Amino acid sequence: MTTVLTPPGRRARIARPGPAGRPRPPLLAGLGTGLILLLALLGPLAAPHSPTEQLAAPFQQPDGRFLLGTDVLGRDVTSRVLSGGRTIVLTALAGTAAAGAVGVTAGVLAAMASRRLGDLLLRCVDALAVLPALLVVLVLAAGFPGSDTALVAAVALATAPFSTRVLRAAADTVLSSGYVEAALARGDTRRAVLRHDVLPNIAGPALMDTALRLVASLHLTATAGFLGLGPGGAAPDWGRMVSENAPGATLAATPFLAPALLLVLLSVCVGLLAGRLADLVGRGSA
Repeated sequence: MTTVLTPPGRRARIARPGPAGRPRPPLLAGLGTGLILLLALLGPLAAPHSPTEQLAAPFQQPDGRFLLGTDVLGRDVTSRVLSGGRTIVLTALAGTAAAGAVGVTAGVLAAMASRRLGDLLLRCVDALAVLPALLVVLVLAAGFPGSDTALVAAVALATAPFSTRVLRAAADTVLSSGYVEAALARGDTRRAVLRHDVLPNIAGPALMDTALRLVASLHLTATAGFLGLGPGGAAPDWGRMVSENAPGATLAATPFLAPALLLVLLSVCVGLLAGRLADLVGRGSA
């Protein structure tokens, strides 16, 4: 009798429903993530005033005209909050996508290549990983002031080494499984094994790692804005708004708290959502 080994990615699993009447964390986290992303991406269209124009006295309290008051230079906080998230979100998403592409490619290549070549590739990755992430962002952003591309590259370079190591380990686990050895023994090409066995079965770890890198990318991008890097001038930026209005937090809290809370909520929601999704993908491939 012949025993057929089936890769985990090809099994069907039935998901168990959550407790009735209890809020589902994926739904709440997904709703929160979607709302904040919509606010960041479409907010500039709904800004009631120019985000760069001085309209009143500094740190004016919220009223009928200025719903969140004014900031350190008398600009409308509501308009700056609505307009200040797009750059951060798009830069973080682009940096995460670039880091994910590099991590998957380098990680799987290191796992499927010869031992010597894989170790050499990881040594190169480790050489980049020892550099502090913030230092990489500072060097590239300061070297190319006002360049969104440089900031995206800095975020990708700072986060890609960790993705490479995580996905190399995940691919190693799959490649050492019996069903992969059986597939190679029956004559499947390495490309077929990569497509049908390796990539589907590292989807869960890749998704979770992407979520973690997105949170890290948001932090790095916001930190760059806090330090005055990225788009210069009076362009609104949630990170820069925190830095600009922190000295006057005792006079008016909303110019400081509004962007800070949005950054925190977005990071928490993205982490919760992607953690749950990665768990579901992992169950489906287990």
